[in-house]
Amino acid sequence: MPSEDVVLQATGLSLAYGRQNVLTDVSMQIQEGEFWFCLGPNGEGKTTLLRAILGDVQLRSGQLRLRPDFARRDRIGFVPQRCDLNPALPTTVREFVLLGTVGTRIRHREYRHRLVWAPTRVGLDDMAKRNYWALSGGQRQRALVARALVRQPGLLLLDEPTNGLDLPTADALMQLLANLNKQERMTLVFVTHEIGLAARYGTHAMLLRGGHAVTGPIREVLTPHHLANVYGIGMDVSRDAAGITTIKVHGGGGAS
Repeated sequence: MPSEDVVLQATGLSLAYGRQNVLTDVSMQIQEGEFWFCLGPNGEGKTTLLRAILGDVQLRSGQLRLRPDFARRDRIGFVPQRCDLNPALPTTVREFVLLGTVGTRIRHREYRHRLVWAPTRVGLDDMAKRNYWALSGGQRQRALVARALVRQPGLLLLDEPTNGLDLPTADALMQLLANLNKQERMTLVFVTHEIGLAARYGTHAMLLRGGHAVTGPIREVLTPHHLANVYGIGMDVSRDAAGITTIKVHGGGGAS
């Protein structure tokens, strides 16, 4: 890796399912403490990219390098769109968070500390004995984040975690993630369809379309030209001094 600050580097990365190419010749470099957003229409490879980082999808070609302390992936956390457990199985919040330790090597004392720290960090410290399935939608998403945080990851991958949440709940979750990024210097890669979230919280973005990617700092990626090429409509994205993001859609698919 070119620098200890580089958490992940992809060079000429291509991914496929069988003979179907998903991503082709993607290159990017993610540094420690950055907040990346992965954007694009459905079926463009956003989730596939996360799965490749997790080691669940083999590369067709190119390189995907993780910093040595992430090579075993026990310091990588993953937050899926929804819970992958059987709802017929009674599971307490503590038991649910405990599942995040699978595959890690944690000493007993540290283990107990993390099982307290992770739910507390997401505001569920008083719900350890509650049934996960009795929680609200927002609380379940926080529990999913806690399950990832119990690994104390340096890199946190999130697959549309705000999908289906109402605006106040989604905003509270985003504030939580922004705090983790700033206070813990945690590196985040966040898959979403919400351009406004990327403009408000992100430091960097990748736009996926037709198997190819545009990557870089937010201001260089979320431009009318790139957005029109990806979504087929003209858009202007701006953020004022108060942090309020405005997206203006105008007619025509050409770049402005």
